[in-house]
Amino acid sequence: MGSLGPSDMLLLVLIADAAQNAMAGEYKSVSDGAVLVFTLVFWSAASNRVAYLFPASRRFLEPGRVALIKDGQFQLHGMRREYVSKEELMEQLRLQGVDDISLVRRAYMEASGDVSVLKKY
Repeated sequence: MGSLGPSDMLLLVLIADAAQNAMAGEYKSVSDGAVLVFTLVFWSAASNRVAYLFPASRRFLEPGRVALIKDGQFQLHGMRREYVSKEELMEQLRLQGVDDISLVRRAYMEASGDVSVLKKY
């Protein structure tokens, strides 16, 4: 909730590029750039609203979580898909207070880019 996800970062980059082009004169007027910025913000807000109002649509609008660890074993397919190395994953585990992979029941890469960890008890 409090951090920027990949889609939010992409939106910020696109808005910055559109605004820069409008100010640098690549568009015929500043209003052309303003229309593009408004359109980007509108579609981002609209897709967020649709995902909130219709939870079934999240499957199409937002990426799902990807398993990185199952029952203490690295899930190499998921790690390759998310471009996460074993060292990076172990760093994320240590940040959450886990220093041994055998203590992890499940670890997922969430849509926000965060790693969630479910420990064994």
